[in-house]
Amino acid sequence: MARVRNIEADELVDADRTIYERYARDYGPFMNQVRVFAHRPPALRHIMGLLLEFADEAVLNKRYLEIALVTVSKLNQCDYCVAHHAPRAVSHGLAPGAVESIIEKHVDSFDEIDYLVRDYAVAVTNDWNRVRDDMFEQLRQHFSEEQIVELTLRISLCGFFNRFNDVLQIDMEPGVVEDMIASGVATQVANR
Repeated sequence: MARVRNIEADELVDADRTIYERYARDYGPFMNQVRVFAHRPPALRHIMGLLLEFADEAVLNKRYLEIALVTVSKLNQCDYCVAHHAPRAVSHGLAPGAVESIIEKHVDSFDEIDYLVRDYAVAVTNDWNRVRDDMFEQLRQHFSEEQIVELTLRISLCGFFNRFNDVLQIDMEPGVVEDMIASGVATQVANR
């Protein structure tokens, strides 16, 4: 059970309710997280609003985004985020086995760019103050500067969400674990 109560849409003013409802409709099954963010409407507006704008613009290939998010979430052992992003990763072309073994040295079906994104997510998460120029040279071969900035931001923000969700013990929404299993990903997660 979450450590704070969920805020429902009818408790919010119109502008905040609009973001809340759009997030529920357009972004995916993250409503318990949104209900907790709603305690602080500026966070709801700016953080959830940011994610909605990123989704609208779609600067990054979803496959690479999901590789990064699942990698960070597995490194940080955030069951909530792994359960939510594993099916998305599969829907964007990752094999279920690749999702399960994403932080292992060898990942079946990964290509050079997949490994680069995964390794960058690991570096930003675990060794952020030692990321070398050669990694950026590799990134520049496949991504624009705009994409590199967004990828870095999304990796860093994912670490924030991992901590936020776990500290506040955000409850898993009904059906999320079942969707993960239906996608073929068998990773064990706590269904709190």
